[in-house]
Amino acid sequence: MNSASQTRPRIAVDAMGGDNAPGEIVAGAIVAARQKYADIILVGDEARIRPLLTGMGAELITLVHAPDEVPMDQHPSQAIRNHERSSLGIAINLVRDKSADAVVSAGNSGAYLAIALIRLRTVEGIARPAIATVLPGLGGPSVMLDAGANVDCRPEWLAQFGMMGAAYARAVLKIQNPRVAILSVGEERTKGNQQTIEAARLLDAAPVNFIGNIEGKDVLINAADVIVADGFVGNVVLKVSEGLVSALGSVIKDSITQGSLLNKLGAVLMMPALNKLRNKYNYETYGGAPLLGLRGNCIVAHGRATHTAIASAIRAASDEAGADVVGKIEALVAPHLAREA
Repeated sequence: MNSASQTRPRIAVDAMGGDNAPGEIVAGAIVAARQKYADIILVGDEARIRPLLTGMGAELITLVHAPDEVPMDQHPSQAIRNHERSSLGIAINLVRDKSADAVVSAGNSGAYLAIALIRLRTVEGIARPAIATVLPGLGGPSVMLDAGANVDCRPEWLAQFGMMGAAYARAVLKIQNPRVAILSVGEERTKGNQQTIEAARLLDAAPVNFIGNIEGKDVLINAADVIVADGFVGNVVLKVSEGLVSALGSVIKDSITQGSLLNKLGAVLMMPALNKLRNKYNYETYGGAPLLGLRGNCIVAHGRATHTAIASAIRAASDEAGADVVGKIEALVAPHLAREA
């Protein structure tokens, strides 16, 4: 192994996880391997994966055999019992054993969370890991968490999400002093349910730049760099945003194809701008969402991920590992714990 490869993060990829596995997962890994920003370890059924490892970049990938896979509808408790044989469990164990710096999976997210929580454990001072997703905004990106890992949350968990999001925004998004806000039903501090009001009080005392509440209308305009929500609300916001972008794309396409010749000519002139807008709000551009709060780098890819999204998820995993997000979270949380002790 040459010195250049020794400096690249090692990314374990669950080749059997996701609706399009293993074909799209392997194809995405090959795309990422050609770009040479990470050393990639594919984990899965060798008999199914080996024939797919063809073309330039395939020779750069390491294959680790896993006899089983986690079905998308399998209960997390069952996945935990079988994790030593599954592609997801073995990939996570590679991170636990320091044989990989991060893991990427588009598979069963409940099983992913459960296995990672048991095998990697949480950072001291963090009660629950949270899925953080980067939302493109008119004034720049925001990171929102939780996006679905914890549908019922305590106020102290929301405060911890704010600290983890701030650490991620500094380390990966390169925002010097990220603004942290709670997603609520009004901007006033008195607005919201008991959970958000109490979480706001805790965030006021946390080592972050807490700016108060924001509303749903503020999510995509970069009103805050870190948006805190419980997993129920955060997941709804994420799915509504994805659906809105898809619906707008269909409306624009219908307007073009069913319009007059003049409309079609205008559409040709607008196409570069429309493509730029589509790419900016396309989840495949971001690829995956980090599962923050664990003692290891974990990226959750979309269940419908294509090879483009998987390549982007591997890039996100490489960036997270290279930025030492876990260390940044530990460094932010530890002094806060000491003050509370």
